[in-house]
Amino acid sequence: MAKIILVTGGARSGKSAFAEKLVESCGRRVAYIATAEIWDREMAERVGLHRNRRPDEWTTYEAPRQAEMAIAEAVVDNEVILFDCLTVYVSNCLLALQEDARPHDRSVEVLASVEKLLDATRQFAGTVIYVTNEVGDGIVPENRLAREFRDLAGWVNQRVAKAADEVFLVVCGLPVEIKQRALFLPVGNQ
Repeated sequence: MAKIILVTGGARSGKSAFAEKLVESCGRRVAYIATAEIWDREMAERVGLHRNRRPDEWTTYEAPRQAEMAIAEAVVDNEVILFDCLTVYVSNCLLALQEDARPHDRSVEVLASVEKLLDATRQFAGTVIYVTNEVGDGIVPENRLAREFRDLAGWVNQRVAKAADEVFLVVCGLPVEIKQRALFLPVGNQ
């Protein structure tokens, strides 16, 4: 079973750079699963920064949707998988669904997509590092789709953090392991 590491933080917190350095301590054969799609110049520049930092020997899989298939392929020849990033993946999955569908139904579908990722991850004997964003620390978004995304991102982060062996929060470029410090309360009336 895979060792799962979740790296979270705000925009430009240094989480991707930290995750890339963390990969170096986990193995030599690395698969990078990229979830971003380039729709405009700004996104092209962001993707370019990530591409330029990656070593040439890493194998890149472009997987904006159905990333469980990229994971299934990557596990064959690699020791480490770096998945960057979950929140972009959630956004891609959400926007691929019918806009007029009930938000509950859309949430169920997106969460099922993330479960497929975790199921594929469990078939791996190496390390999987998921990068994600903390998006719920700010103001409540003014439109329905943004609120739906914010909520889904929070639920996805909780689900992956629960499955993870280690969880790092990166703030101002400083990573802090938080799962080992977490307080777990008993469930129910026990």
